[in-house]
Amino acid sequence: MSHPILTDVAARMKKAIDFTLHEFSSIHTGKASPAMVEGVMVEAYGSMMRLKECAAISTPDARMIQVQPWDKGLIRAVEKALQQANLGINPVVDGSLIRLPLPDLSKERRLEFVKVAHKLAEEGRVNLRHARRDAMENVKKAKKDGKMSEDEEKRLEKEIQTLTDKSIKDIDTHLAHKEKDLTTV
Repeated sequence: MSHPILTDVAARMKKAIDFTLHEFSSIHTGKASPAMVEGVMVEAYGSMMRLKECAAISTPDARMIQVQPWDKGLIRAVEKALQQANLGINPVVDGSLIRLPLPDLSKERRLEFVKVAHKLAEEGRVNLRHARRDAMENVKKAKKDGKMSEDEEKRLEKEIQTLTDKSIKDIDTHLAHKEKDLTTV
């Protein structure tokens, strides 16, 4: 029988890992990925929309991102948004398409991205530790309020720690993969 405190902390840790991985996907490794541009904000129909909400984004090959606005009238707004997003990629308008040819990454730029990945991983680990701390406090409170036995308290604390260790290892594994992607030319 899984305890509600355990269920809650597991969900929070999964969320922290998923968020970190999503952030990793926006770091550009020199391989084209829709995730690199889908969050770019475009001014469309008098409001701000994410690029993925107003255009089809594809990667015809590893060095190119292709954006096709669903409404051809948005082509200039999308081009402007991509220029202002400061991605280091110059958008090229080609009829109803916008192509984003990826430049080769310099060694310096790759190392900058590795630093960004490490920072994101650390933020992910901090979120995991916050989730652990809150869960441990909930266990102590439940024990103090007489809602659980000392054995159950010890068992839950051990399970929470195991979950934390596994989650941190998960982030570290993904960080190692990201770093390898960034440093392999």
